[in-house]
Amino acid sequence: MINNIYCIGRNYAEHAQELGNRVEEDPVVFSKPNSSLIVGNTIVLPTFSQDVHYETELVVRISATAFQIEFDHADAYYDTIAIGLDLTARDLQADLKSKKLPWLLAKGFNGSCYVSDFVPKQTVQEPIHFALDINGQTVQQGVSSEMVFSIKHIIAFISRYIALQPGDIIFTGTPKGVGKLETGDKLRLMLEGKVMAELQVD
Repeated sequence: MINNIYCIGRNYAEHAQELGNRVEEDPVVFSKPNSSLIVGNTIVLPTFSQDVHYETELVVRISATAFQIEFDHADAYYDTIAIGLDLTARDLQADLKSKKLPWLLAKGFNGSCYVSDFVPKQTVQEPIHFALDINGQTVQQGVSSEMVFSIKHIIAFISRYIALQPGDIIFTGTPKGVGKLETGDKLRLMLEGKVMAELQVD
């Protein structure tokens, strides 16, 4: 059961650069509503956007209540890892950002969030490698060692302000290579070379 959905922006320096953003001194945190979760394996593009981008990310699931915890203890508060897609209506996001408005609508729309099955973190060696293939071509590749802020750092940082609860999930940021989804695209999410999910775009 997934509870709250938290996301980290600009956590890979090259991705921040490709969008013209700077890397901040602290993690950039935003959230998605539960209603954004995709049920099944079909991505339905929204009618209000002509530029929906894929962002492939490592996702961790919180296993114990975490509030104002220390960095050194953060590993004890998550138990599993998945691969996720944080979909972004990039045209709407750009419009909202130009007006200095929050971009929840561009990130939290219905069907903007996908999470694969979770696997125990002990079964995945660090650094963790993940990738996205679209129509048989690898379009994104990431490795956890390239994160600006580590998983432990992210969990400890969010817990300064928010009491993380069991079932909460955290998208830990996307590497470079984001791009536009097209109707008919076929996607494969990969973790350490293993296919974690296959999706198609309607």
